[in-house]
Amino acid sequence: MTITGPRIETDAIVIGGGFGGCNALYKLRNLGLAVNLIEAGSAFGGVWHWNRYPGARVDSEMPSYQFNIPAVWKGWNWSQRFPGDEELRRYFEHVDNVLSLSKDTFFNTIVTRVQYDSSSKRWTVFTNSGLQATCRYLIAATGSSYKKHYPQFQGLDQFSGRLVHAADYPESLDVKGKRVGIIGNGASGLQIVQELAKEDCELNVFMRTPCFAIPMGQREVSYGESEMMKGYYDGIFDRCYKSVHGFPHNTLFQSALQASPEERKALFDELWARAGYSFLLSNYYDFLLDEKANSIFYDYWVRQVRARMTDSVKMDLVAPLKQHMLVGTKRPSLEQDYYEMIDRPNVKLHDLKKSPITEFNSTGLVTCDGESTKHHALDVVICATGYDAVTGSLLDLGITDKNGDSLKEKWSDGVLTHLGLMVPDIPNFFMVYGPQAPTSLANGPPFIEMEVDWICNVISKMKQEGLESIEPTLEAAEAWRDHVVGVSEHTLYPKTDSWYMGSNIPGKRREPLIYLGGIQRWLQSCTEAVDGWKGFHMA
Repeated sequence: MTITGPRIETDAIVIGGGFGGCNALYKLRNLGLAVNLIEAGSAFGGVWHWNRYPGARVDSEMPSYQFNIPAVWKGWNWSQRFPGDEELRRYFEHVDNVLSLSKDTFFNTIVTRVQYDSSSKRWTVFTNSGLQATCRYLIAATGSSYKKHYPQFQGLDQFSGRLVHAADYPESLDVKGKRVGIIGNGASGLQIVQELAKEDCELNVFMRTPCFAIPMGQREVSYGESEMMKGYYDGIFDRCYKSVHGFPHNTLFQSALQASPEERKALFDELWARAGYSFLLSNYYDFLLDEKANSIFYDYWVRQVRARMTDSVKMDLVAPLKQHMLVGTKRPSLEQDYYEMIDRPNVKLHDLKKSPITEFNSTGLVTCDGESTKHHALDVVICATGYDAVTGSLLDLGITDKNGDSLKEKWSDGVLTHLGLMVPDIPNFFMVYGPQAPTSLANGPPFIEMEVDWICNVISKMKQEGLESIEPTLEAAEAWRDHVVGVSEHTLYPKTDSWYMGSNIPGKRREPLIYLGGIQRWLQSCTEAVDGWKGFHMA
């Protein structure tokens, strides 16, 4: 059955209603363009619209994790250092009320196909609701964490209990008296464990790789303190824009190997007590570049964690004395009482490296240790198994370039972008928070603002010069990819399988999906590219 709906013609279409999409809609309208936004959910917020699992909260602290739009922040006060999902949804409602974003937005609408017409130099966007939109400029702000990943365990469809993905967590899920299994040990898995461990349930945590988590230092923020901090917002945001990572933290340009053990301990103690990402961002710079420096960080971390636990078996699994991971090469998590919670007697830890899951059946799952199998009876299984991150939601848009080739085909031999913002043979198509940009290793809102500002600058320059379309050259994109790979190889990231490297999804190509050279190097390249349109075809 063909679904028919409204047809609109506009200047620009933005896909996605998180920080990137809202920022793009607001700023493109300020250019005088007619803009519409298409959002799969029923409200703005992106990942914060979908994430409603117990304990869900942001791990970038306030006030740097928000829109730097005075009309928005003057009327908003955060109540916690690290706000939870409910407060973030209220924040996006406030953003909508102030900026009137809903009037130009189609909610509950999923983009199914996007096609470029070279003769008219316009895009046509097709959706599941029948809405059809044509536009000159297309902005994909689909984010890094939208396309859910379910592991393909044998017999998973036979499980008769409750199967839940962390990104689809139901409000009505009652675990009291239940046997609950959690698969996945990233940020969402950690936050869920922290909360469910406190419930009257048997909590089974199936982990393949223990997480690296550091104290969050969560606290309440009074109205008076929140108001007072607004007097520093200009300085805080300016620091974000000028930093390597989009955070306003102090930086230390000293090698861990050049400091004495006494100096290192004093600094580590100070930053550990300060909590949040200070322990990583304000510390010795070389822990992601040198394995010896990394081991110094690990040795400190493991002593701190083990001191908070009493169960030696669990301790050896989550924080073994012998370094089992390179600190920071997987997404670091912030925790409040995670290690105390997994130490509780109602929490059972299962080592999937020793005894992997072999299959599901109607009553639970089976693990195998050599020739020995064990059945784990479960009432609820929670998959905190993350996303087909960074590229997954982009590839699901069904984008075809001017030659009729799909983006999926174009990237079958590796992601190819220029600056992480545009793709060869795909005119007037811009990505926000996409691959081969600093993206997930940067503080989202300030970095997104810089991307959107670049896109607006490009469109303004095009209009001033009477250009109808622009696209990067193949040579420029190949050079950028070589640069992304080259920078990555000078770090420790390629030594670890992670979603930063695309290796969390079976069959997905292993390659650096994030630019590791920092915001300032990326921004310099972006600025130079627009000067004289170096590396672009224009028409």
